[in-house]
Amino acid sequence: MGNNKLDHCSKSKQKNQKENTKGEGIKNNQMGEQTSNQDYIHALIEGLSDKNGLVRRSYSEELGKIGSAALPELINTLLKSKDVIQRRAAAKTLKLVEDPRALPDLIKALTHDSDPVVQCSSAGAIAIFGEAAVHHLITVLESKEHTEMQYGLAAWCLTFIGANAPNAIKKAARSKNNNVKSAAISALEEHIRQSHDTEAIKLVESAIHDSAENVQIEAIKLVGKLYKIESLIPILISKLKNKSPDIRKAAVLSLMQLNVQESLNQLTELLEVEQDESVQKIILLAISKIY
Repeated sequence: MGNNKLDHCSKSKQKNQKENTKGEGIKNNQMGEQTSNQDYIHALIEGLSDKNGLVRRSYSEELGKIGSAALPELINTLLKSKDVIQRRAAAKTLKLVEDPRALPDLIKALTHDSDPVVQCSSAGAIAIFGEAAVHHLITVLESKEHTEMQYGLAAWCLTFIGANAPNAIKKAARSKNNNVKSAAISALEEHIRQSHDTEAIKLVESAIHDSAENVQIEAIKLVGKLYKIESLIPILISKLKNKSPDIRKAAVLSLMQLNVQESLNQLTELLEVEQDESVQKIILLAISKIY
């Protein structure tokens, strides 16, 4: 009986040793595969610096298939590579990876990289993240440290996102920051076109009367791009008497785009007293186009 017990223990020990050996083998294989995958990702990252655009694209697409596992190396390349071609390609590849964890680093590339193409490619990647990107973009627009191009790219991203995040855009349109508000008003275009959202339309109407000129101009331009909103036509016509030539110009263009026949008399009257040559030319064009 004692011998049987010893035999049983011995067999159990041998079995456990085999299982432990097998487990270590699996663990080693997994570690080997992980190392192999990282080597593969590293090789693909290196390929992003290839001078041939089609070759770079093939590496980029393969990294896109790998997905989030490639994220750390791609971000490191975007922010730290000395090769501008590689940084550009990294930004475009992050668009294919579609992992929102890259957003803060894409914003950093948009606002700090010295190369305008890297900035544009980063903006293209940021825009695909929809509502998740809105807060980051607002932070850019609120800052006083960035260039006009960077502000423009952030505003473009908001417009691209537009109808995919209407509540976030409407909230931004109520911002106290004029850059944020003007960009958000412009970004409401597709949402209003699709939904005829009365709340969004009221935001545009309020923006037409905003104290900030750039907000007014964006709202006036937006009205001209939409279907004819009857309640806003008299407001557009009233803007023909505004002191700012840029606001008058925007109003004339919107009235022309909407083919507002009832504005012809006011346009003719304005032409007789208008001193700004650029506005004069647009009035003449508007009168010839409206029928």
